[in-house]
Formats: sequence, C-alpha cells, structure tokens
Amino acid sequence: MSMDESYEIIPAGRFKQQCLAIIDNVAKTHKPIIISKRGKPVARLAPFESEGEIEERILSTLRSGEGGILVDESTFLQPTTELAGWRKS
Repeated sequence: MSMDESYEIIPAGRFKQQCLAIIDNVAKTHKPIIISKRGKPVARLAPFESEGEIEERILSTLRSGEGGILVDESTFLQPTTELAGWRKS
C-alpha cells in the first residue's frame, strides 16, 4: 500500500480501546489501517494473506499488465538456478 492510497488513520489510543473491533473490521473489509501516535504514522494493520494468496495476487497483477515486469511470465517464473547457469545435482 502506498501512502497516496486512501486509508483510515486511527490514533493509538483509539486502537488500544477498540483493538478487537478494529482487527475484526480489517479482516472483514480487507482494508488496512494506519495507527498513529501524536499525529505521525507508526504502524499499519493489514489483513492476513497466505503465501498462496500473495502469489496469486502478484501473478494476477502481472497477467493483467498492471505490473512492471520486463520479461514474459515463463521467464519470470523460471528457477533462478537455471538463469544463473547453475546445474541441479
């Protein structure tokens, strides 16, 4: 998440008082929040993603053309040992 995206900022005191409800809301909406202290961002609470979900999100972005990749998908997904010229034992 970049800082130019729309996100909710919650003061640390409010987070402390309502943390379970805030955590439930992030899980439900899948929208991260920023926690601030004295008006400055100090932490981000984001929904949990499994490794498979992260991988699928990345691949979906790349397939849609939104990603900034300079090679085709098969080259991108090729094991790095082959690209480096290493041989598998």
